[in-house]
Amino acid sequence: MEVENLTSIREFLLLGLSTHHKTRMMLFATILLIYSLTLLGNLAVIMLVRVNSSLHTPMYFFLSHLSFLEICYTSSTVPQMLAHLLSGNGAISSTCCAIQMYTTMTFGGIECFLLAVMAYDRYLAICHPLIYAITMDKGRQWRLTTASWAVCFLIAAVNISLTFQHSFCGPNHINHFFCELPLVVKLACDDTHVTEVILFWTSVLVLLGPLSVVLASYALILFMVFRMRSTARWQKAFSTCVSHLAVVTLFYGTLIFMYLKPQTDAAPNRDKQVAVFYIVVTPLLNPIIYTLRNKDIHRVVAKMLQRRL
Repeated sequence: MEVENLTSIREFLLLGLSTHHKTRMMLFATILLIYSLTLLGNLAVIMLVRVNSSLHTPMYFFLSHLSFLEICYTSSTVPQMLAHLLSGNGAISSTCCAIQMYTTMTFGGIECFLLAVMAYDRYLAICHPLIYAITMDKGRQWRLTTASWAVCFLIAAVNISLTFQHSFCGPNHINHFFCELPLVVKLACDDTHVTEVILFWTSVLVLLGPLSVVLASYALILFMVFRMRSTARWQKAFSTCVSHLAVVTLFYGTLIFMYLKPQTDAAPNRDKQVAVFYIVVTPLLNPIIYTLRNKDIHRVVAKMLQRRL
């Protein structure tokens, strides 16, 4: 896409999280530490799943893909944010802005669909254990994952194309630390009503579509759990689901607040604060949440440590 041919503005100016030098340096150090821990935590999950045959199950297949997505998702924005915090210069070219919006929308959308796939996987494992191995075989795992990637690549391409068909000839200041699609659309000089309607409904599709699958899956799981007479089976089912529900609540809650709420100028800095949570904090919490209560991961790590010693 030749962005420069579609707009008279050659670059946007990101206002960032703060203009105060000391505050920027504190934010730089904090976010750099969180980003480093995020990379290490998610890479550790991927390596544990790959090198241990006992973790070669559908649940950990999807979990390793989720960790890979978290690395891609946070890396699409955080390195540029760190560079801007360090230099104090938030300028970004229109081409880089378009690429950043495309990658963040794609990876964020894939994560929404993958969380729905993981909820469906837990539903099959708990409610239909006898046919689970056949239903969720390797072929089904790859088809579900590939479909999530393909759908989100297409939706992101449509949204970015619609956004940059408009002309940008006025203010180029974005009150954010990365190119967030709703804020960029606001800077267009011509009528964006149709584009905003399409962007809203694609957001509904990407966010509420997978969320409905998650809620339906866990409603069926909850119904099945209440019918279990065995306390041990009830506890096992609950422990495998509570981590996933925590991740879903954190991720979907912040994204729905950002993309499906009415767009107002009442609290211009609130969007940035919410975005910090789902861009910086959530990718760090996911590997912690999934491994903190996971006995399989604990067992694998204990075996590895015993071999080392």
